[in-house]
Amino acid sequence: MERFTGSFTQQDPIPEAAIAAALRVMQSGRLHRYNTAAGEVAEAALLEEEFAAQTGARYCLAVASGGYALACALRAYGVGPGDRVLTNAFTLAPVPGAIASVGAVPVFVGVTEGLVIDLDDLAAKAGQARVLMLSHMRGHICDMAALMRLCDARGITVIEDCAHTMGAAWQGRLTGRWGAMGCYSTQTYKHANSGEGGLLISDDAQAMARAILLSGSYMLYDRHRAAPPPEAFADLRLVTPNISGRMDNLRAAILRPQLADLATQCARWNARYQVVDDGLAQTPGLTRIARPEAEGFVASSYQFLLLDWAPEAIRAVVARCAARGVELKWFGAPDPVAFTSRYENWAYAPSEPMPASDRVLHAILDMRLPLTFSLDDCAQIARIIRAEVSAVFQGDLSAPEGQARAD
Repeated sequence: MERFTGSFTQQDPIPEAAIAAALRVMQSGRLHRYNTAAGEVAEAALLEEEFAAQTGARYCLAVASGGYALACALRAYGVGPGDRVLTNAFTLAPVPGAIASVGAVPVFVGVTEGLVIDLDDLAAKAGQARVLMLSHMRGHICDMAALMRLCDARGITVIEDCAHTMGAAWQGRLTGRWGAMGCYSTQTYKHANSGEGGLLISDDAQAMARAILLSGSYMLYDRHRAAPPPEAFADLRLVTPNISGRMDNLRAAILRPQLADLATQCARWNARYQVVDDGLAQTPGLTRIARPEAEGFVASSYQFLLLDWAPEAIRAVVARCAARGVELKWFGAPDPVAFTSRYENWAYAPSEPMPASDRVLHAILDMRLPLTFSLDDCAQIARIIRAEVSAVFQGDLSAPEGQARAD
């Protein structure tokens, strides 16, 4: 039997232009975004200016992480202790973590078999909160036009978590440009890699002024080139706390060349996704995720469902694929493993069971698609998954020789 030998955690190297830019910053010694020489513009300020232009946003702020971006956005819109915030049941821990970090309480909204927020459940829960932190989890985008109609009618402010959708769009409009503020991550496994990092975009001058002050600008906000005008800060500068979370010039220098090449990289990810998706067509027992025509997605990972499968059967698929070099993560595992936790695992965020969503969450298998994989690699991975899912579907629950079953 063929075995895949590639690494699911090996990313593309940092581009030579980014390495050269990083070296220039290190040689200058001026890594802090506000430590600039006369006439010099900080790399962080240039990054913000360029990303604002790239997304069509009026304002942009670079911060220390995607999680910080989420919490900063919540604070910028006045979310605080005791407030309730709507968010997806299918997401990663930094999203409810950001809500909890400001003392607020997550209200989880269900997930569909398309792995997007359930708009019917959102409508039913809309009266419970004034803010929705919408997670475009794993790059799956809901009907944003319908969601915004619902939220606008109910007076709900939408903050978009775009950690998995940098460069993606719905009906041609970029994610992050539908709600009041868009939050991005530049952690290693995202679409641009600075190790850690985050970006916020918005057209809201007051909210962005608060975010810049919150990030730790002191009274140096005039050094931002993608910021609101000085008058937006006048009534805020002495009453907004400094919760430092700035991005440094080194990470900004690494990111600028990557963002300039984002469209090319997104096309490479989607080509790999398509090969895997085509290879899994009509696999017995396996449900592929439908991608609506209006969704201009960017795929750095792949998900499929084993709907209504018994836990031992799903464990057998994970173990058999692992024995052949293919790493699948199961969101339905009873205990959190690595990043694969679910809403009922977050004990700091009280929740009620959602049977329809639990059925979907139990079935989700997730796989990274790094750009270091070739198209032939992706075809091989699909063949392995197809073979092992088919074998287990036909009743072979045996664990591979010498391999314990995986949760």
